[in-house]
Amino acid sequence: MPYRAVVVGAGLAGMLAAAALSAAVDEVVVVERDDLPDGPAHRRGVPQGRHAHLLMPGGLEAMEELIPGAGVRESLLEAGAHEVAFGSGMVAWTAQGWLRRWRDGGPRMVTCSRALLDWVVRDLVLERFPRVRIERGRAEGLAGSAARVTGVRIVPGTDDDGTAAERELAADLVVEASGRGSRITAWLEELGIGGVRERTIDVGLVNATRLYRTPEGAEDFPLTVLQADPYGGRPGRSGMVLPIEGGRWMVSLAGTRGGGEPPADAESFLRYTLDLPHPIVGQLISGAEPLGDVHVSRSTKNTRRYLERLRTWPEGLMVLGDAVATFNPAYGQGMSVAAIGAVELRRELERGGPVAPGLARRVQRRAARVVEAAWASAVGQDVFFPQVRGGRPNLADRLVSGYSRRLTGSAASSPGAARALWDVTSMRTGPSRLLRPDALLAALAGPLLPPLAGPPLTPAERKILAELDGTGGGTG
Repeated sequence: MPYRAVVVGAGLAGMLAAAALSAAVDEVVVVERDDLPDGPAHRRGVPQGRHAHLLMPGGLEAMEELIPGAGVRESLLEAGAHEVAFGSGMVAWTAQGWLRRWRDGGPRMVTCSRALLDWVVRDLVLERFPRVRIERGRAEGLAGSAARVTGVRIVPGTDDDGTAAERELAADLVVEASGRGSRITAWLEELGIGGVRERTIDVGLVNATRLYRTPEGAEDFPLTVLQADPYGGRPGRSGMVLPIEGGRWMVSLAGTRGGGEPPADAESFLRYTLDLPHPIVGQLISGAEPLGDVHVSRSTKNTRRYLERLRTWPEGLMVLGDAVATFNPAYGQGMSVAAIGAVELRRELERGGPVAPGLARRVQRRAARVVEAAWASAVGQDVFFPQVRGGRPNLADRLVSGYSRRLTGSAASSPGAARALWDVTSMRTGPSRLLRPDALLAALAGPLLPPLAGPPLTPAERKILAELDGTGGGTG
């Protein structure tokens, strides 16, 4: 008997879910409402697509597992993406000061535009898995009952004039991966399943991003990031210079409500960078050629749907990616969470096949465990920002944040503490890594060296910064 799976959404989560499904079913149909570009281009269905994205090592490893033999990493690098080592390839300021750079570079993340990443992954999935096809259409709801989902109700094509007739696309398995705009709660209610608990933590974050041509001679300048300080009692403000494909820098600013929001005009954009805790971002871009306007987005809140806690869950339905939880993009977790969730789907399919009883609930619970670690990390910091909506720090939050801050301070001078933080931030291990003896001892000892007075740049990098700095501010 042939089996069909339908995936809602052709974004990163949807295409990786399609890869996970392809070995277990005869046909995978990915339903996508957007007109997908033939190359790396921004599309409406990815509201955060114009801003900085970091593909963590844990997420990249999951992608390699889902698309074996395709060389995801090599394909991205050939297309112009960059690799950045946590320990040596990044200049980072935190609320505990500047982090030192270590000879041991540690794990490597991949930096590129979200458009490039989506395009490369989509192309690899379609090339490697002939059972996967994309169908243009808009998903309107689920078919079936509270006991079993039997398909998706879609409006085919573009439906520009609103006259296209809805039809049912039958399926043995349905994966909802349509992203931040998912209507899964309403779809479940139509099946008679209500009571989905949701939680939102919203710091009112605004992102503003502008592209620049990488100045000649600065091609190897390290990724530069000034992180927001959640603990100072003031609105958060951050900035990042991210190397991406095409000889460009992506400069992303972010700030929370109450006065931290970055501006949308070019002149104020530069001024904002110079007013950050250190002017290095502004010094770098003041001598760089801008490419286009400033793009602003406000789709940034943390929202989680606790689907795994429902007493009733239909066979045949799984929800992955941003449809389960969205995160403040400042923490760089969303793409990796989607990839690791798709790996969990694949492993459950390998254990029992596509129609094993209880498959959908097991996948949902495993996906929830992946989400939980990322959620705790993001929300555990966001609740400390002033004017946050949806929660305030409790005693547990304060204890965890106190330990995390002490360990981060130790990481400025302790390679052991730095490695523990890299392992967790890279999403290769869970938060329990921070409680292993080497991390506990490093946190207990505290910083072993005096804090750095300025960014940890090499002499060659200081020279580049001085040449680019048109603000008259020096090199800091």
